[in-house]
Amino acid sequence: MSLLPGLEAAEMPADAIEVGRIADAWGIKGWFKVLPYSGDPEALFSSKRWFLLPAEKGAKTFAGVGKLTIKESKNHSDTVVACAHDVNDRTAADSLRGARVFISRASFPTAQKDEFYWVDLIGLDVVNREGLGLGQVRDLLSTGPQTVLVIDHLVDGKLQERMIPFVSVYVDDVDLNLRRILVDWQPDF
Repeated sequence: MSLLPGLEAAEMPADAIEVGRIADAWGIKGWFKVLPYSGDPEALFSSKRWFLLPAEKGAKTFAGVGKLTIKESKNHSDTVVACAHDVNDRTAADSLRGARVFISRASFPTAQKDEFYWVDLIGLDVVNREGLGLGQVRDLLSTGPQTVLVIDHLVDGKLQERMIPFVSVYVDDVDLNLRRILVDWQPDF
């Protein structure tokens, strides 16, 4: 199985982050629709090199890692639409359906002060003001009005889950260099 038009064989960057998947062709001129995994898909707009892996389910139209050079990408409703070099018609765009889209973390736009990419928070240690370790960030949840840190911690040798709202009332500091989040939170909450 070879690569499709517009895809060139590539190695996945070591810092690659999965940011979405290609849902379908869009129009007749080779554009395709991408379902982003983020409500703010800036990484898709900031990078002109997307790395693709074949769909996890269904027919595989290519094998291995392919690099797609993006000409243009833009918001369209709740999706992103994009076009790439050498993907010139609906058939070529449709052959990308289901492909998983990865972007090098180094290509993400720089976060503003006191803003963080979720991917950078996963794995950080959470410590309270008294220096007591509360666990490690496993995931984040968007609950609408706020984001919540989902933290794994051990209790009597069993893995437990703790949730702390990721808001300034409870979060004193995030230090990505020290890989630590300092919180105003007690272990019995």
